[in-house]
Amino acid sequence: MTVRVVLVDDHHMFRTGVKTELLEAAPGVIDFVGEAANVEDAVAVIRKEEPDVVLLDVHLPGGTGHGGVDVIHGCVGVETAAGAPVRFLALSVSDAAEDVIAVIRAGARGYVTKTISATDLASAIKRVADGDAVFSPRLAGFVLDAFGVAAGEIAEVDEELDRLSAREREVMRLIARGYQYKEVAKELYISIKTVETHVSSVLRKLQLSSRHELTAWAMGRRLI
Repeated sequence: MTVRVVLVDDHHMFRTGVKTELLEAAPGVIDFVGEAANVEDAVAVIRKEEPDVVLLDVHLPGGTGHGGVDVIHGCVGVETAAGAPVRFLALSVSDAAEDVIAVIRAGARGYVTKTISATDLASAIKRVADGDAVFSPRLAGFVLDAFGVAAGEIAEVDEELDRLSAREREVMRLIARGYQYKEVAKELYISIKTVETHVSSVLRKLQLSSRHELTAWAMGRRLI
């Protein structure tokens, strides 16, 4: 499914960079249908285009002083062509608790910082489009504390885990559980050489040097 996205940020070069990198990171997955640099234009384009997700900076010109909140309030009741509510994902340089809480209280489904990679941002957009609540790991605590949300209701963006493909995750979990290469190959119906290739890729992407470190990494994330 293609996710229709409106990008709202007051920096033209940033908007251009985000669009370029996301289209390269997730070809055919994200379709930018509009953009805006201030509160008034953002509300207008969102109401016109009815996107699945609005990628929203929290500080924008116009409005009452908290632009992201004003945009969300200005789009109450707007639905996508499929009849689902338009969902907002905050993308900001700020990681201040007051910014996170204000935007989530207004109705945003997630909040990530601008240090996020294009691949992780594409994943976050897809999750929000599917109805998940998505936060950068450090910011999730603000939401848990402020709203009493159950931890299971928040999907944190694990920037390291999201570097791995689906097959690499399968191999990683089995290796971390102590499977030998030939056992992994039999379990996944692939060759031992393919297992070796995946393991090397996993270790390189996670910047680990051994199976022992991989097991500790996986246990720390409760993946095994």
